[in-house]
Amino acid sequence: MLVSLNWLKNYVDMDGISPEELAEKVTKSGIEVDHIEYIAEKSNHVVVGHVTSCEKHPNADKLNLCQVDVGDEILQIICGAPNVRQGQKVAVAKPGAVLPGNFKIKKAKLRGIESNGMICSLQELGLDEKHIPKEFADGIFVFPEDTPIGERVDSLLNLDDAILEFDLTPNRADCLSMLGVAYEVGALLDKSVNLPQDGVTMSSEKAADSISVKVEDEGLNPYYGALVIKDVEIKSSPLWMQNYLLAAGIRPINNVVDITNYVLLEYGQPLHAFDYDRLGSKEIVVRTAIDGEKIVTLDDVERTLTTEDLVITNGNEPVALAGVMGGANSEVTSETTNILLEAAYFDSVSIRKTVKTTGLRSEASTRYEKGIDPNRVKQAGLRAAHLLELYAGGKVLDGVVEFDKLDRSEKTVQVHTEMINSRLGTEISSDDIAKILERLQFNYERQGDEFSVFVPTRRGDITIFEDMLEEVARIYGYDNLPYTLPTGAATAGGLSKRQQLRRAVKHYLEGVGLMETRTYSLTSENFIQKLVSPEVKALNPEPISLAMPMSEEHKYLRLSLLPELLKTISYNLARNQSNLAYYEIGSIFLTNEKELTKQPEEPLRLSGVLTGKWLEHLWQQESKQVDFYVVKGIVEGLFEHLELSLTVAQAQLEDMHPGRTAVILLDGKEIGFMGQLHPALEKELDLKETYVFDINLEAVLDAHHHVPSYTQIPRYPSVTRDIAFILDDAVNAGDVKTTIEQVGAPLVKQVQVFDLYKGENLPDGKKSVAYSLLYLDPEKTLVDEDVEKSYQAIIEAVNEKHHAYVRS
Repeated sequence: MLVSLNWLKNYVDMDGISPEELAEKVTKSGIEVDHIEYIAEKSNHVVVGHVTSCEKHPNADKLNLCQVDVGDEILQIICGAPNVRQGQKVAVAKPGAVLPGNFKIKKAKLRGIESNGMICSLQELGLDEKHIPKEFADGIFVFPEDTPIGERVDSLLNLDDAILEFDLTPNRADCLSMLGVAYEVGALLDKSVNLPQDGVTMSSEKAADSISVKVEDEGLNPYYGALVIKDVEIKSSPLWMQNYLLAAGIRPINNVVDITNYVLLEYGQPLHAFDYDRLGSKEIVVRTAIDGEKIVTLDDVERTLTTEDLVITNGNEPVALAGVMGGANSEVTSETTNILLEAAYFDSVSIRKTVKTTGLRSEASTRYEKGIDPNRVKQAGLRAAHLLELYAGGKVLDGVVEFDKLDRSEKTVQVHTEMINSRLGTEISSDDIAKILERLQFNYERQGDEFSVFVPTRRGDITIFEDMLEEVARIYGYDNLPYTLPTGAATAGGLSKRQQLRRAVKHYLEGVGLMETRTYSLTSENFIQKLVSPEVKALNPEPISLAMPMSEEHKYLRLSLLPELLKTISYNLARNQSNLAYYEIGSIFLTNEKELTKQPEEPLRLSGVLTGKWLEHLWQQESKQVDFYVVKGIVEGLFEHLELSLTVAQAQLEDMHPGRTAVILLDGKEIGFMGQLHPALEKELDLKETYVFDINLEAVLDAHHHVPSYTQIPRYPSVTRDIAFILDDAVNAGDVKTTIEQVGAPLVKQVQVFDLYKGENLPDGKKSVAYSLLYLDPEKTLVDEDVEKSYQAIIEAVNEKHHAYVRS
């Protein structure tokens, strides 16, 4: 809501209050002022002048030599504006004037002719384009003929105005009007509110003889008032009205339209003016639209209506979309002489539905949607009729033809002084509360400390004690409320151990190149049992289905994170994103009940999906595809990062590749699996070779018992030995690695597999696996005898346990 302070001063005395001070008071009361905009920079010695003569400059084709009466003297001014004419009233900057931008006006000669001053455009007076009427966007501004000569232009053009932009919350619909803002400011400043005049002189001719009103659904339209104004003259609205409309962000059109817009902003009550003669009927019928019925609105767009749209008709066809926009068939034009003025109360829900279906949103519909004051509907109509009488020369027919089933009763809220002080922690007296209610202009009855407050209908947001409590607190001043510091033991904020571990897991996975995702917790019937981890499947969980799913694709609470992750991968692959590595931390939902009687368990899982190239160095012409060992390395690295020891065992699982799948064990218990998807499932999901892992993160977090420690930097050199064993195909390289670590301890600090060979020069059913052993003694320099002794012991142990021998 844009609030012009000059306009606001018509209702509230604000002498001595600067825009900044007022903005601070309003903001502290609960309505945030986003911005203060001054219409123009201050200028001086700019007055209204009368162009008494206008001739072509003798030495220039595009300049005019003007004689301008400024009240106390006649000034000769050379003007290049294309629209300057004799007889106009214009803005004149006299010699010595200073215009915005520190532009000083001096006597000068133009093409040999003296010029004393400048005839100004609105831009030269510092106005922004949005505050300039269209007809004066190019050229100088021309005042109405009755403007006094010599008067300063500041107040005439509203140049000394400031505009406050209110950021209103939805409950403060009352401040979508200047009168609503006036009541608010009056309460804050403890000032009375001066209401505008709505007294109108009516003719002897009865309005009821010219129009009748019928409403078919009083729930959607409890009040409809029609006034008839005849013999209006369509012309420009008064300059002051144009200024106020421009300040509020509305372009002036003509006096009739401007008056309805002015009253809309003044009262917060939308009005609509119909051309009575183009109405084609002597009746107004308000009804819901017929399905498929059409209307051409004022924006020249044909709209197809539904039975949820409320329309104003002439008895036969729609002439307006109720509360939203008028129809082009009854639009006020320059030829209009007789007007039917509508002042009505429409149901906010109905208006909201029409706005949603048509996409039309207007100043009127915004106010109807949020709720208008029922006691201002008829007043606003009479106020507009009064202005049409004054500024359009209209003759207002006697009476308001109306349908009236409108509830105008005030709500009553009980307030007790003790309850207010108990809630606010204050010691406000009952007399102070009474004074606050008077400042708000709320009527009340008082019995000691008990108040029965009669909430005016303009404040539809106040219905219960807590609403009144807020009003008392706002006017009393939030800054005046007492405050205390917390007492007792305080605990510094921070992450719990569990939160720290989750963050450590995320940092590790993102550090190695995976991207976090968030997928649906719901999946389809086809995927609910797919890729469920073996230890979860052993629990025989019952799939949990939604009673009213929004779609079949999201019907069941998931038993695994992987199906939705794979859908995400498939979606991105279809959009030419080929190298993907995603992970997700989230809950699965487990229960053994077919009919839920208690909350299901929600253990935390960590899952990942990888496909495409893991590494690619174009310059070196190197690339590495994702394979089982990449995924295994990521998982092993995570456990090493968390200082946990895992075991990997080959397995065959449903929907997984039979030769490239393994289960993950922690302390001998299965906690997940990893490997390649089965090619059939990859084909079903339009995936290339894709690898996954799924881990019970609850078990990992529970097993983590980190004790802060450090490893001393070695003072003595290490020794590396390589060894290759010929093993049976059935022997796992990891089992041999474990044997080497056990036998080689404590000198062997690290064992790595670095080569696998099958083929020529090896017997059938045999393979060669090479290991690199790192020897280190932190207490002394190793000698060959120590290393050789350990080396031979390892060979013997592997030979004995795994029936392996060293490859020559």
